[in-house]
Amino acid sequence: MHETERDLIELQGLIDRSFEHAGEHLRSIFRRERRMSAEETARLLRGVFVLNVATVTASGEPMVAPVDGLFYRGKLLFGFPPGSVRGHHLRARPPVSAAHHRGEDYCVIAHGRAREIDLDAPESADFLAYFQEVYGDSWSYWHEEHYRDREGTAFNAWIEARRLFTLKPPQAAPSA
Repeated sequence: MHETERDLIELQGLIDRSFEHAGEHLRSIFRRERRMSAEETARLLRGVFVLNVATVTASGEPMVAPVDGLFYRGKLLFGFPPGSVRGHHLRARPPVSAAHHRGEDYCVIAHGRAREIDLDAPESADFLAYFQEVYGDSWSYWHEEHYRDREGTAFNAWIEARRLFTLKPPQAAPSA
C-alpha cells in the first residue's frame, strides 16, 4: 500500500459521506456492515485491476468499457492510448463514473471528475514512478515505443471522486 495515514483518513471520510447521501436502494444493498473501510479498499485495489470507466459523448450518450485501473494514494487511476475516443470525451467533459467488481463479492464505485495527469510535469513524478513500478519494463514499451507513431497523446488521469461506494462480502476482508 502506498497510502499515507492522511490519505486513508480522507478516503474514509469520502466513503462515509457517500453513504450518508446515498439513495435508499443503494443503502439497502451496500449496508453499513458490508462497507469496506479505506484500509480494506486500499488492500483490495493493489496492482492492476479491471476498471470499467464511463464517459459521455457530446450528444449525451454514455460509453463504458474496461481499462487498466490502479489505486495510488487513495485515488483511482486509469489511462487511454493516444487517439482514444473516451480520452477525447474526458478532455471535453471531465465528469466520469467508474466501477470495479469481483463477482458479487467486492465492488468499488466512483463518481466524480477525471483529472488529467501530465506525466512530463514535475508534480506528476510520483504518479509516473508508480506506473513504472506496477508495469515494470512494459511501461517503456507501451508509452514510448508503442505510442510513438500514434496520433495524439495518451490520456492518463485520476478520479477526483465526489462519491465512492464500497462493498465486501458479509464478515470478510479483501484477500491479499
